[in-house]
Amino acid sequence: MSATTAQTGTGALARHARDALDERLDDATLRRAPASVAAVVESGRVVAVAAHGDPRRDSSPTRRGTVFRIASMSKSFLAATALSLRDEGLLDLHAPAADYVPELAGTRFGDHDARLTLDALLSNRGGLAEDNPWGDENLGSSRTEMAALVAAGVPLAAQPATEYHYSNLGISFVGRAIEAVTGRDVEDVVRERVLNPLGLRDTRPDARLYGDDDDLAAGFRTFDDGLTFTPEPYVGSGALACIGSLFSTVDDVATWMHFLGSAFDDAPADGHVLAAASRREMQTVRTLIPTSERSSPARELEGAGYGYGLVVEHDRRFGRVVLHAGGLPGFSSHMRWHPAAGIGVVVFGNSDAFGAGAIAGDVLHGVLTRADAPAAIVRPWAATLAAAARLDAVLTEGRPLSAASELLARNVLRDVPDEVRSRHISQALAEAGPVRTDAAPFAERVLSASDRSTLRWVVPCESGALVCDLRMIGLREPLVQEFTVQVADAAGVKPRGETPRATDHYRVAP
Repeated sequence: MSATTAQTGTGALARHARDALDERLDDATLRRAPASVAAVVESGRVVAVAAHGDPRRDSSPTRRGTVFRIASMSKSFLAATALSLRDEGLLDLHAPAADYVPELAGTRFGDHDARLTLDALLSNRGGLAEDNPWGDENLGSSRTEMAALVAAGVPLAAQPATEYHYSNLGISFVGRAIEAVTGRDVEDVVRERVLNPLGLRDTRPDARLYGDDDDLAAGFRTFDDGLTFTPEPYVGSGALACIGSLFSTVDDVATWMHFLGSAFDDAPADGHVLAAASRREMQTVRTLIPTSERSSPARELEGAGYGYGLVVEHDRRFGRVVLHAGGLPGFSSHMRWHPAAGIGVVVFGNSDAFGAGAIAGDVLHGVLTRADAPAAIVRPWAATLAAAARLDAVLTEGRPLSAASELLARNVLRDVPDEVRSRHISQALAEAGPVRTDAAPFAERVLSASDRSTLRWVVPCESGALVCDLRMIGLREPLVQEFTVQVADAAGVKPRGETPRATDHYRVAP
């Protein structure tokens, strides 16, 4: 039953991708769906893809271009459309949602009026109850039916803007707001503002929009872990379609992930569809998700949350990872990417028992681990590098910090007077030994930086090493506001006793 893995790229990344796919896509995994496709991508380009099975159970093989339903992955396209209208001044995400969706005017929490905003709804902190099973069954409900349901009253499960509740209904109100300001069906607006300009020709909101010759996967359900499958008709595309109706291919999703993830690059993908700053908003946490809800044996998270139409995880080793799952009766889908490395994974299966999210998470982690990917790439200010080089020279020459007083903010020598700092450094050198005279040049001893205002570097000593940390204050002429020197651990790259953190793996670029 094993998947057929095709290497479409060359080099180390393609090998890492193929190995990670082969390792994860075992028989026990593949048996849970009649068909599946999984791809590892870099900068929008598929470098390895694994396809298995038969998407309609008619003996035709699954291909890289087979179309699967991507369900709630659709929310990212809705969010991008809403932000594009926001950027043009047509939509105010912080105005009361009832300004655009009048049926929400009477929404209350207990005995109090609730001030729902599109911002809160789009980031899943509107206070509406979690509604995944209900949402699946009502995807095809008409706008008239849904408007009447909402007008009759929607009680809130929590105070708006206070906590995470995944609400399909809530995010669908953003679609209604888009229709209110454009006078058009939201699916048409998404197509014209996002899908067509990015060339996502195989991404469509309704199975009826594909031709008879298109390779469209059918949906199936299993209740015995893949021993048998029952055909599952497509859930309809109605009032809730904007939050979960799209179908797509791995290549289209690869393009989409690159368009979003490259917003963190120095040269983002073309911003005529949506500005890079707005794309970064989508990929920045706005609502905290308890990490216990996103636990995984293979990965440790420092935090997680919902942005605009996307989930953001902060991995303890690899930093920011952006993702969204999709699930409907008959389908399981997932996309996730690591903006710093430009690497992503797309997984589709035509059974809701397939578990695309766990597969994608393991594959991406496997590829990033094999590639030893940086958690982030930081380009410090020129002033940061210059100040650090100067303080490194002061330290290695045995001079007091006051010798570089012109670089220091006033607090530095007040917080730790020169004589106290010199005593601490002498104690550290007594343990690590004298500074080595054959140390590499300063630029080769830089270890990491948590942002452009900071730098960490190592000073080799005869019996160990010192780790130096610098933090600047951002002024027209930045000044040093903090400088510490600590004895390094046995590996010589962290202060002794410091816990592991993602910033250990931030790569410093000139």
